[in-house]
Amino acid sequence: MQCVIMTGMSGAGKTVALKTMEDLGYYCVDNMPVLLIPKFMEILQEGRHKKAAIVVDIRNADQLTVLRRLLEDESRDDSEMKILFLDASDRTLVKRFKETRRAHPLSADGHVEDGIAKEREALAWLKERADYVLDTSKMLTRDLRQQLEQIFSENKSFRNLYVTVLSFGYKYGIPQDADMVFDVRFLPNPYYVEELRSKTGLMQEVRDYVMQNEDSHEFMHRLNGLLDFLIPRFIEEGKNQLIIAFGCTGGKHRSVTVAEAVYEHLKKDADYGLKIEHSCISR
Repeated sequence: MQCVIMTGMSGAGKTVALKTMEDLGYYCVDNMPVLLIPKFMEILQEGRHKKAAIVVDIRNADQLTVLRRLLEDESRDDSEMKILFLDASDRTLVKRFKETRRAHPLSADGHVEDGIAKEREALAWLKERADYVLDTSKMLTRDLRQQLEQIFSENKSFRNLYVTVLSFGYKYGIPQDADMVFDVRFLPNPYYVEELRSKTGLMQEVRDYVMQNEDSHEFMHRLNGLLDFLIPRFIEEGKNQLIIAFGCTGGKHRSVTVAEAVYEHLKKDADYGLKIEHSCISR
């Protein structure tokens, strides 16, 4: 019997996650009282359902101590219980609550930020105990679904890190949430080649032009080596979200080319979440 306790911050995507788990064949229950979980597991074990996903979050705040005891006792039975913790940055959560116009469960006075702070404190031990931590700050719905499918359906090895490879244009500003920023304006610029100006780094002829000289290849070699060194150490440190940004003047040629090359390099052996995003390519 496999049971996934789904928890995390309000607004981090538990509703989407629960629907995804249901599609993957899990018997799903939202906001189940913690005291009922042991009996619920017994009933499922006697039936045909061998996989369950249960959402337990701050709405069950008065029973979190009971959940702690349950998780401590779980090793005594035959079930396999995993904890999935969904998180997001405070700024992202505030934005989502304002967009949906819903009140935070712990913000009776209407201040969403205060509710988020209280919730983080209450759930800190659960995040530390979690088997999987997904930071959904930069994830679209399809990204979250893909991550869950890889973990719970394809049984891929999983590390609690989600990497976004991002291209941008300096003329539009540096992304404020980037963890690492690389300026690639020293590379050959296709903008000054008339037949390439209207194209982007998604096209092979543009990539060939950007990567035409020895400096380009040396840069990529050193860059890939740096990322291969750093990413495992970010994982060991417990980082959940990493945004690697590459910028050129307009965000269409050089930055896109380098971002695509880095993405392809990381994708070969990635045991963490990974996506690519071009923020200025259509501007």
